[in-house]
Amino acid sequence: MIPKLTFGYSPCPNDTFSFYALTHDKLTDLPFSVRERLEDVETLNQLALSGTLDLTKTSYHALGHLREQYALLRSGGALGRGCGPLVVATQPTDMAALRGKTVAIPGELTTANLLLQLYSDGFDQLLILPFDQIMPALKAGEAEAGVIIHESRFTYQNQNFHEILDLGAWWEETTGLPIPLGGILARRDLGQELINSVETAIRASLDYAWKHPEQTRSYIRQHAQELDDAVTDRHINLYVTPFSRDLGTEGVLAVETLFAQAEKRGIIPACNLDLFAT
Repeated sequence: MIPKLTFGYSPCPNDTFSFYALTHDKLTDLPFSVRERLEDVETLNQLALSGTLDLTKTSYHALGHLREQYALLRSGGALGRGCGPLVVATQPTDMAALRGKTVAIPGELTTANLLLQLYSDGFDQLLILPFDQIMPALKAGEAEAGVIIHESRFTYQNQNFHEILDLGAWWEETTGLPIPLGGILARRDLGQELINSVETAIRASLDYAWKHPEQTRSYIRQHAQELDDAVTDRHINLYVTPFSRDLGTEGVLAVETLFAQAEKRGIIPACNLDLFAT
């Protein structure tokens, strides 16, 4: 009997696009099967901390705390340029003026929060909310600013929010590297052979989606926060990139640099294990 693996990922268009083929029997002769679980990114981070899922998308911030239990895959993740989290507010301001003010974030272990903490001396007055509740909370006056991700990046201007800082652009300018947002992890105890098979299947799933994008549309719409096809397409094009198929040398360097900075600041623990299973 082939193993059945639990696979957690987000309902966002980049993930449902990427993993459609893998979870809808479009790939043949797999040495495993998967049962998907769609949750927001912070829920996935917390599930990974408990070791609940065999395979899971997590924030790179969360991976910094999970390296003993999980190995990173080179495929399936979100890493690129021009795609970082944005700090927004209802009124024009700057980051210095937010010192000591409440900032809403989409989860303690999100990469959005990690970048916020790496910026200057970090921020400690945080309001933790699901990503889709941040802009409503700002309108309600519950926080002075918020860090937005996912579809919110494409809709905030239509809701009269002001961009205070593009944390991804800040990262790129200071390091010269793309920003690692989220990666696919596999429990190390699955073993190298099975993990390699998963890696191959995820690449095949991506290739299928790129070749047959129209087949993914219904699944994407079923789970997306934003149903406008133009917004969905922009989302996919921004977050599903060649780095999603293979991190490559530059992508790995970006992850290692992020972890080195976070370790230096004491935000994540040090780990001597290789990032990958191989």
